Amino acid sequence: MSQITLEDRAHALENEYFLRQERKLVQKLKEKLEAEKAEASKLECPKCHGKLVESTFENIVIEVCNNCHGVWLDVEELEQIAHHEQHHGSWFGRWFG
Repeated sequence: MSQITLEDRAHALENEYFLRQERKLVQKLKEKLEAEKAEASKLECPKCHGKLVESTFENIVIEVCNNCHGVWLDVEELEQIAHHEQHHGSWFGRWFG
């Protein structure tokens, strides 16, 4: 039968401690992501104060008002759509491209 040394036990306890710390960190990160997601879902339409809901256009996530159906874009989203439309020859792509 092999004998467990104090050094082996110390390493095991150390590994267990770091495992618990990592689990706590992962839980905090999950909670932070959930809070950010909840905060993002609280965005209001600047026009009518309806709720902005995420929607997808050509694999680009945009925000659409559930009340007035206005479409709200971040700068990056506008650039992505303009780039996409420019390659497809639409007026939108020519105007913003």
